[in-house]
Formats: sequence, C-alpha cells, structure tokens
Amino acid sequence: MVRGGRGLLLWGLVGAGAAASVLGLALFGVPLEGIELCALRRFTGLACPGCGLTRAFTALARGDWAAAWSFHPFALLLATQGGAAWLAGGWRLMRGLALEVPSRLMTAALVGNGAGMLALWLGRAATGTLP
Repeated sequence: MVRGGRGLLLWGLVGAGAAASVLGLALFGVPLEGIELCALRRFTGLACPGCGLTRAFTALARGDWAAAWSFHPFALLLATQGGAAWLAGGWRLMRGLALEVPSRLMTAALVGNGAGMLALWLGRAATGTLP
C-alpha cells in the first residue's frame, strides 16, 4: 500500500515507463515479420497463447491497428486495461487513497484474460491460424 508523494512518484514513473515503452516500440520495435521471440515456439514449434503479443504491441505503437489485431486480438484489450489501471491509480492518489488494486478485481482480470487468451489460442490452433 503506497500513499502520498511516494505514491505519486511511483504513479508518474509507471506512466513515464509506459510512454517510453510505446515510443521505443514505435521507433525501434521488433520487426513485424521474421523473428521468433517465443521460447516455447523455438523449442517445440508450438506457439503459446501469448505468441504475437510483442509484434501486436509494436504494431499498436506504430498506429497499425489492423496488423495488431491480426498478430494478437488481445493486444488492444491489454493495452486498454493497463491504461485504465494507471488512470484509476492516479485518481485514487489524487483523492488521498492508497495505491492498491482490489484483489477481487485483479483476480477477475487475470482469470478473464487468461481464459480468453486460452480460448483464442485453442480456436486459432483448431483453425490453423496461430501466428
């Protein structure tokens, strides 16, 4: 639980880190084709449920929404959730509340995202459309 000036500093650093990440991906991000970052895919030939997310985030940072969607449909959702969490944290800090995430919300987000990504992965595996 973090409050006050320390919380605002942490909140600002997270925002600056996210902005630097987006800028870095836009300027120097991974090539959108021809690179294998996934260790599971390198060793087994099988794409994992998160395969394509790095390329999708790179495409999002470059403003290529269609490519991001084709690499991994969850990229925009995860980016939106991260932005919403950052804004909610700032709102809490401005009201003098602690910078913390309710455990039920965190659990729901993790289980929901995990189940959704697994379902997407199974569907893509069944149709032969894994990245």
